[in-house]
Amino acid sequence: MDGARVSFADSTKVVGLVIGALLIALSVVMLVPVLAEIVAESGDWEAFLSSAVVTGFVGGALMLSNQTEDRDLGHRATFLVTTLGWLSLSAFSALPFAFSKVDMSYTDAFFEAMSGFTTTGSTVMVGLDATPPGLLLWRSLLQWMGGIGIIVTAVAILPFLRVGGMQLFRTESSDRTEKVLPRPGQIAVAIGEVYLLLTLLCALAYIIGGMSAFDALNHAMTTISTGGYSTHDASFGYFDSSFIHWAAIIFMVSGALPLILYVQTLRGTGETLWGDPQVRAFITMLAVTSVLMALWLAARGDYHFFEALQLTAFNVVSVVTTTGFASTDYTLWGPFAIMAFFILMFIGGCTGSTSGGLKMFRLQILALLFKSQVRQTLYPHVAQTLRYADRTVSREIVFSVALFVFVYMGSILAVSLALAAFGLDLVTALSSAVTAIANVGPGLGPVVGPAGNFSSLPDGPKIILAFAMLLGRLELLTVLVMFSKDYWER
Repeated sequence: MDGARVSFADSTKVVGLVIGALLIALSVVMLVPVLAEIVAESGDWEAFLSSAVVTGFVGGALMLSNQTEDRDLGHRATFLVTTLGWLSLSAFSALPFAFSKVDMSYTDAFFEAMSGFTTTGSTVMVGLDATPPGLLLWRSLLQWMGGIGIIVTAVAILPFLRVGGMQLFRTESSDRTEKVLPRPGQIAVAIGEVYLLLTLLCALAYIIGGMSAFDALNHAMTTISTGGYSTHDASFGYFDSSFIHWAAIIFMVSGALPLILYVQTLRGTGETLWGDPQVRAFITMLAVTSVLMALWLAARGDYHFFEALQLTAFNVVSVVTTTGFASTDYTLWGPFAIMAFFILMFIGGCTGSTSGGLKMFRLQILALLFKSQVRQTLYPHVAQTLRYADRTVSREIVFSVALFVFVYMGSILAVSLALAAFGLDLVTALSSAVTAIANVGPGLGPVVGPAGNFSSLPDGPKIILAFAMLLGRLELLTVLVMFSKDYWER
């Protein structure tokens, strides 16, 4: 047996050790809603306390049974710990939903937890306005933790376990930003500080706009994480305040920008936010799309321009950043709006952000590739070089982007076909597949659209969509690589 294979076999104990540590951390977080339930005197604190005990016990057992002197995490094992980490955390995060007075089946609870951790925002819950505050807070906490990235959390705690973790940071995200700090733990802490600061600023803005402190905290966590869970069935349509809606727009965009660029900007090292071509293209695209759709909506005579601009800007930003908040049912605007929002569901935010989707960087590379091929057709004897931000784009990057888009579209078709096998109509099946893999939240149509939810779907489609959310959040290949025969060869 060669060294790499031995390393992979030995590193499975480290995988169990890391997952155990994450479950113990999760059990501690479960105590936060316990306090919320006690303060609110709603009487559902037992669900969280029992869930914390079960989760902590399993996490402790995993850590005790996987003690090992050799704590080096091999390259292949990073894919395993990434995928199993997200699955395990989602599985145990579902316990409070299943144990609570809301009386959810475990399938529904797992769907809700996976949607939370992956910051998708699709929900099976109804009657949010009457839901116990602890459960509402738990949903928001799941998205907030998922937004910063469970793997970034792992990077922060791995030094204490003497496990090298920079490769973990890379399997969770497509971002390949050069190190701005010498150690992975320092990077995780710096990103966490920025993330917390943005959350606090967002909550403050919501309070100034008139939200209660509880609503402001919950919506701030789900805004910065671009998750989209709300404490009300009407989502942001519940808040009749232009200030709150525009504040949400600003902070949804903030969450969809590369978090590492905030660190560079604040430290004065490397590229700044506006200096990044991906950020400029992303913000420009949002602005142009919002204005054009507002002009179209105003021309129909349904709204005045500035009212239309607020509606289109909010919902365009919400869908593109994969947040999933809704201020109105935009599917009622007609076929053009439905098709426009369906296309917008694919785009996503920037690499290295909390949002999902194809990501702006990949779309820019595809545009450069198209431009290069057109020029090559016109000038076949002239060598074409792809350049992005004054840097040459290697063939490896072009190949990886093209492969990702191919697998992305193939995954959507496969999930759509699987959903259709359960009898879902075309619009529901296709939009559900897109919204799950892109981690957007609401789909299209009367069933899973912005005015509906996923509660009426059978258990089979819910399980398929939960897996699709994980697939999209971990950017496909991190999960799919483990389905290859080569991966498991010892």
